[in-house]
Formats: sequence, structure tokens, C-alpha cells
Amino acid sequence: MESVIINFTEKEKNLIIENTLAPENLTLRLKNADIKGKYLRVSYEYDELDELVGFIAAEFNHVTDESVKKGLDKLYEKLNEILETEY
Repeated sequence: MESVIINFTEKEKNLIIENTLAPENLTLRLKNADIKGKYLRVSYEYDELDELVGFIAAEFNHVTDESVKKGLDKLYEKLNEILETEY
């Protein structure tokens, strides 16, 4: 399977870990990622990334905190764009 390396900010990492129900197989590498400059570089296979995007979208539909909702929306757009260019 092909994979892609994604640069996550600390804020994006925290949004995923603290506000989604994404399972540990998707979040553990975020938790353990090394910071390169201001980004965490994390590798996902495309099917894993698609799954992660689904968890972000699901939480977006249920969250009431507007700042969290805005952050999830931006993150969804970023990751979904990567998926769309690769498929």
C-alpha cells in the first residue's frame, strides 16, 4: 500500500486526539511523532487517512464548540484535499 507523509501542527494533533473517537491505531503515531520545526511528520496509508478523515467529519457533525468545529473543518479540508489528489 502507498502511504503519504503529512505535516500536522500540535493544534491539529490535539484536535484529533482530544475531540474524535479515532482509534489508537490512527492516533498513536500522532502521539509519538517527532516535531520537525513546527510540524509533526506522520505517515499514513491512504486507507488509514480516509478512515481518519471519517472520524474528523463525524465529530464535526456533533461538536457544539465553535472553535473546535472550525479547527476540525480546516483539518478535514486539508486531509481530504490530500486524499482527492491521490485517488
